[in-house]
Amino acid sequence: MLHDRRVALVTGSTSGIGAAIARRLNGLGFSVALHSRSSHEAGLRLAREFKDASYTRADLADESSIPALIRNVLDRHGRIDVLVNNAGIVEVIPHSDLKRANAEIWRRMYNVNVVAPWLLVCEAEKALRDSSTAAAPSCILNISSHAGIRPKGSSIPHAVSKSALNHMTKLLAVALAPAIRVNALAPGLVDTPLTEGRSDLYRTWGERAPMRRPAHPEDVAQLAGMVIESNYLTGEIVLIDGGLNLT
Repeated sequence: MLHDRRVALVTGSTSGIGAAIARRLNGLGFSVALHSRSSHEAGLRLAREFKDASYTRADLADESSIPALIRNVLDRHGRIDVLVNNAGIVEVIPHSDLKRANAEIWRRMYNVNVVAPWLLVCEAEKALRDSSTAAAPSCILNISSHAGIRPKGSSIPHAVSKSALNHMTKLLAVALAPAIRVNALAPGLVDTPLTEGRSDLYRTWGERAPMRRPAHPEDVAQLAGMVIESNYLTGEIVLIDGGLNLT
């Protein structure tokens, strides 16, 4: 028997965008299953702060950790209504430095940014179907990047991996409908610890973006909550870059 409270698993959710999305969903009444690869203390701290939350530590680069993560969430909460694939990695490499983007970097980028979300969807599919109703379908939300839409980004391997995630989103939206909706958010620069020191990016957003600033994690989380709560939207890649794409 399903528990009454809806459950959202948010990967990479102990800081930055993931933590902001987790906080937003907690405020919307979800039980949040938090996850990270290494920030164990931060995860436990957030789990104590939220109502009926849990935390699981797992390295998504290790394929064997993914079934265990889903099992742990189901053992703790009894259901999964929402899967937010937020965890990912970035590699900063000038686009012109082709040889620096070696095969190892390509494999690592794809393993975490593309293969891991796919495996998480595969493992969570049954639980998502079980909790889905015609009035409120379950939901998968992939956190992509504007670099998956435009020829930009921290490196070519990263941009290509996010482009693959975007196309996967659309394919899954068709394959899993109508029981499971699948969408993606594609943020541009977001002001998080990961972007500290990238003065060139902050200058670009400050000067060229119509909103004259990068996104805050809460900006992305607000949109994530809207997409998750919409029971009709599916197959969309929503760009959130403060209008930079218009310039």
